[in-house]
Amino acid sequence: MTPNVPQMPPIEGLHHWAIKCRDGEETRHFYEDILGLPLVHIIKADYVPSTKQHCPYVHLFFKMGDGSYVAFFDLGDDLAPDPSPNTPAWVNHIALRMNSVEEVERAKTRLEAHGIPVIGVTDHHFIKSIYFFDPNGYRLELTHELGPASYVEKAEKEAHGKLKAWNEEKAKIRAARQMKQAAE
Repeated sequence: MTPNVPQMPPIEGLHHWAIKCRDGEETRHFYEDILGLPLVHIIKADYVPSTKQHCPYVHLFFKMGDGSYVAFFDLGDDLAPDPSPNTPAWVNHIALRMNSVEEVERAKTRLEAHGIPVIGVTDHHFIKSIYFFDPNGYRLELTHELGPASYVEKAEKEAHGKLKAWNEEKAKIRAARQMKQAAE
């Protein structure tokens, strides 16, 4: 710990995850009418409070069962957010927890009835999940954790060691890539 730097207070949980949407009503329909997350709060402003930048927007909040929110900014430009050009579409996603595998399966049936393509149920050994995209191009995961407490405890104990091993492997991959580029 660095001297004279206060210890970080505990972060208790997610309040909201905010991202851009193409259209507030299209997003409301998807998250409220299809996924069942109620729209509970709207903020309309012409200026961004943190930066004072002029950018008229509406900020929509959809409440989840644990009291946290998924939120969106409609900037009025009717543009979907651009995907990251250096990241595969399956990487960036929002995973939402459900109470059982049966609920995940029922959600899959509902989504497909609305014409939404769904991947899964995918068995990750400690969770089972389905994957699909919202109207803004964001990938969503609905999941239920199956793993016993012993799995979670073991994963926590091994996490730093596994990251260290990955960093060592990644360094070798980088070195091999650099050697190949130098030879070309």
